[in-house]
Amino acid sequence: MIDSTTEVKETMQDDTTTTSAADVDFSERYSDVIGKVNETLDKVDWSQVGRIGKASGVLLAVIVAQILIKGVLDTINLLPIVPGLLELLGLVVVGNWSWQNLTTGEKRSAVMAKLQSLRKEYLS
Repeated sequence: MIDSTTEVKETMQDDTTTTSAADVDFSERYSDVIGKVNETLDKVDWSQVGRIGKASGVLLAVIVAQILIKGVLDTINLLPIVPGLLELLGLVVVGNWSWQNLTTGEKRSAVMAKLQSLRKEYLS
């Protein structure tokens, strides 16, 4: 029993020596990596990063909004009567708008003129 206790103590001392050498090696590697990261960050044109940040922020906001809207619509679809009522409401609204805006030739040409002006305003 005494021999086994001595072997365990010697093994523990060897592990401690190996661990301290690994810590020193890790510290050197860590400082090298941080140095390379700092060099790379110094080369970045930070005036362009603002634009990229704004664009990625808008993209992230759109993605979050779409996830929230999908959650709301899925919740509404779980209710048994609501989806059918919403479809019926959509048909009524489209029919009413069509009746008010597309029944005569003058109204149709007014709608086309309005669409052309909106297209010209936003796309040109």
